[in-house]
Amino acid sequence: MNILNIEHISKIYGEKVIFDDVSLGIHSGDKIGVIGVNGTGKTTLLKIIAKINEPDKGQIICGNGIRVSYLPQNPEFPKKQSILEYVMDGKEHQDWKTESEAKTILTKLGIYDFDEGCDHLSGGQKKRVALARTLVDPTEVLILDEPTNHLDNDMVLWLEEFLNSFRGVLIMVTHDRYFLDRVTNKIVEIDKGKLYEYDTNYSGFVELKVQREEMELATERKRQSLLRVEMEWMKQGIKARGTRQRARTERFEELKNAKGPSMQQNVEMDSISSRLGKTTIELEHISKGFGDKHLINDFSYIVLRDDRIGFIGPNGCGKSTLMKMIMGILQPDEGNITIGDTVKIGYFAQENEDMTGDIRVIDYIRNVAEYIQTTKGQASASQMLDRFLFPPELQYTPLDKLSGGEQRRLYLLKVLMEAPNVLILDEPTNDLDIQTLTILEDYLDTFAGIVITVSHDRYFLDRIVNRIFAFEEGGHLKQYEGGYTDYLEKVKPIAKQEKSKPEKKENNGKKFQKEHQKKLKFTYKEQKEFETIDDDIAKLEEKIEQLDEEIMENATNSGKLAELTQQKEETEEALNEKMDRWVYLNDLAEQIANQ
Repeated sequence: MNILNIEHISKIYGEKVIFDDVSLGIHSGDKIGVIGVNGTGKTTLLKIIAKINEPDKGQIICGNGIRVSYLPQNPEFPKKQSILEYVMDGKEHQDWKTESEAKTILTKLGIYDFDEGCDHLSGGQKKRVALARTLVDPTEVLILDEPTNHLDNDMVLWLEEFLNSFRGVLIMVTHDRYFLDRVTNKIVEIDKGKLYEYDTNYSGFVELKVQREEMELATERKRQSLLRVEMEWMKQGIKARGTRQRARTERFEELKNAKGPSMQQNVEMDSISSRLGKTTIELEHISKGFGDKHLINDFSYIVLRDDRIGFIGPNGCGKSTLMKMIMGILQPDEGNITIGDTVKIGYFAQENEDMTGDIRVIDYIRNVAEYIQTTKGQASASQMLDRFLFPPELQYTPLDKLSGGEQRRLYLLKVLMEAPNVLILDEPTNDLDIQTLTILEDYLDTFAGIVITVSHDRYFLDRIVNRIFAFEEGGHLKQYEGGYTDYLEKVKPIAKQEKSKPEKKENNGKKFQKEHQKKLKFTYKEQKEFETIDDDIAKLEEKIEQLDEEIMENATNSGKLAELTQQKEETEEALNEKMDRWVYLNDLAEQIANQ
């Protein structure tokens, strides 16, 4: 069933064509990932669907009674509102159950003080509070712009489960490739003003896109061959003006004027670095805290010359603080950090430098270097910009006219142009498009230096790092060899996903086939279970309601709230298992009755 239709949309900003007469049908059950290079119009598309922006041409047609919720990339907050007031504002159902749901979701996203004013929140906390507002009492259509930004790994896993169980339509932009794989069933790619649909997740999209481009190239090769034949015919001159000759002339004009497929421009970056000496970075018994909170407790490590290190942990645990201490921006409370004389650090911080004002893109890079020596020879600032998807017409654009993603990409280029031999990347995947991330990963494969990264992007960690340090309670860091998946296997050997329902159904099916050969009947245990299961379900539902009330009563007690939330999750899991059992027993009872 069609939920929403995008019909013949066109949108132009200045001289840049964002959408050129594009259409898209969105159906019940669609979970769509929108992808494309930064600046191609991903956020613009979401805003048009959410009816925040208007297209220049075309229209959005939404089904009757369909409600739409939108999470912006950079949410704005009204003044003098508490977190809970903001999350509950405008909800269709303003009852205790909705408030309980709001508090549960906020807790899952690491927000515990519901009465705190929104004005006091950091940028990352604001994004998580805005995400909670979107997820509470969800509408029929959820539109999420970069929902995984500022979430730690556990929060991303929880959001995956939430969206997989969500029965409405999901339309989102995200750079998280594992997340796209596990949540979406359709990919919409924006490329040069057009939309391309793929009925698959991200892995399937990668394969199908290669097939599409190969077909386009084959069609173009055929067009070029026909054009060469027709050009030879035209050179010989037309001796007569008959219908056949006129048709052939018209075909020549069509072939000549047809546009071939424009090949996707790739971000390219030659490996640029300077020599690294014997002494690199040495951390000796580092400790750091703020007030009563101990972030880092007695951490020591000597960074090796070929290290690829990932730091992981929940938000606020001290990952960025550690990076800033290595950079000398913050000082440790105890311990020493030694930086070798030849070490040249390139620091890609979570927040871009100030990119407001009328400084032009080309000047921003020329301030670092007019020319750079690469492995393939000398390259000018303009050439490097062109390789990083800033063609000549964009190079004289003021910085404040760039999209957030384009600014992030430009900032990354500036860091790499400084020719560092140590790269410190603090959440590098935030606001970078997948294409840029892929080329950054390829660049890091050949980078002749040290890479230290803080990231919640599981794919990026698996692709880049060979050692992980995980922040644990009390500010202790524990070392694990390998990427993120290796770490996960060591700390969570039995994942919940392994207890899959399809396997359970298959076993039940085999058991049913065996029993069906004889006369079907309940076992003694099944008969007793069948007689009591309705009461068991009612008791579990009552317990969940009781826990909801206790959660409300303990809203300001973060320790008790976390305990109650855990109890509620376990009870809900028990209820789901009991409901599955109820379906099985009732099916069996019906078949026994029909024998």
